[in-house]
Amino acid sequence: MSKDDTGKRVARDSMLPTRPSSILPPKSTLYPRSNTDTDSDSDSEEPEEGNESPSFPVRAARTLTRMTTQVGELGRLVGSTLGLPGRQDDSGNTVVTRAPGAPAGIEHITERLHPPDPGQVRLRVIDICQDQVETQWFDDVDALLEAPRPEWAQLRWIDVDGLHAYVISQLQHAFGFHTLAAEDVLHVPQRPRVDAYKDHLFIVTRMFSIRKDSLISEQISMFMRPGLLVSFQELDEDVWNPVRSRLELESSKLRQGDASYLAYALLDATVDHCFPILERYGEMLDHLEDSVLLSNAGNLLQEVHAIRRELTILRKAVWPMRDVVAELSREDQILVSDTTRTYLRDVYQHCVQVIDIIETFRELAASLTDLSLSMQSNRMNEVMKLLTMISTVFIPITFLAGVYGMNFHNFPELGWEHSYYWFWGVCVTVTLSLVWYFRRKGWWGGNA
Repeated sequence: MSKDDTGKRVARDSMLPTRPSSILPPKSTLYPRSNTDTDSDSDSEEPEEGNESPSFPVRAARTLTRMTTQVGELGRLVGSTLGLPGRQDDSGNTVVTRAPGAPAGIEHITERLHPPDPGQVRLRVIDICQDQVETQWFDDVDALLEAPRPEWAQLRWIDVDGLHAYVISQLQHAFGFHTLAAEDVLHVPQRPRVDAYKDHLFIVTRMFSIRKDSLISEQISMFMRPGLLVSFQELDEDVWNPVRSRLELESSKLRQGDASYLAYALLDATVDHCFPILERYGEMLDHLEDSVLLSNAGNLLQEVHAIRRELTILRKAVWPMRDVVAELSREDQILVSDTTRTYLRDVYQHCVQVIDIIETFRELAASLTDLSLSMQSNRMNEVMKLLTMISTVFIPITFLAGVYGMNFHNFPELGWEHSYYWFWGVCVTVTLSLVWYFRRKGWWGGNA
């Protein structure tokens, strides 16, 4: 190899992209190399003297391939931990998604080995019996599990505010919940459904609320077994305060019921809270309808689109929620009492009502969009009509001005003594005649 060839090769090699060592870890940390892998990267080393160097396209392709592989392995390594925040959904909630190809369950998640920061997850424990109710707060799941359950408690409700792999894992092992269900608690959002396991039920639903004039949707997950109900919430606010208030009443049926009845009460409160939300949307649609009729639309289309978008979010959640209630009402659900099934049928009817209202409002929003476009089209037509009539009025005048503006020497009218005044008289007469005709037809300021 000559000196010139060596210099050209070095210059070409300097143009190749290099692996950013500050971002990507060494390749050996991503996946260990075996003895068979040593030959795979031999082309990246300096060729021996006398051997022909690979061409520039070949070296560039190999380098890009190695970089792509390393980045992909790094992404799978980071994604498998599931400790990083994911994207945000339509409501602004953080979505923790499962990495493609990751093992099922939560045993592989490294975050489950480290407790959350103080205050990141709050746990409310409510022990219930017919005679009394006791509420306790815990910031540490280990302290909760170490606290003995009162002997008098017939039912325990553990309400978890916030999602963390460590908390979910500890509760899963303590109460024997299935790892697939625990995985669905962490990976939001999930479609509302009911999963029946050997000794417990797993329920997924959605809770809606209005905060800062925006629709907030969060996933609610519940584990139910005899004498125990564990619920998980994404946010620290909910719509279950009426249920907690009813627990304080000595005559409340919640104290006499089992875990399935408490789950029914929570589902009923979740579904019933959709009615005031829909009432708010009804008022907004009425206001927008008045704005359209008063020709004061403004950003009407944007507002209507936002309402239709939020109604679609509600519809996507309530439809499967109806199926959840229907599944719980089945006779083969041995963990659901016969008394609870009767009340679940009422919740089912509420779901149907909510769906009917949503569909009605969606149709109203669509009709408002059509009405707004029609009103805009009519206003545009009125403007074009006015401009057309003005143009029509001045067409004869323009014609006369064009005729007498021609540069001919022999114009008989130019020699008339009062030709200028005759010209203006004809123009005014034609203009007034056309205006009178348009008003008579009702096209201009009259009644058609």
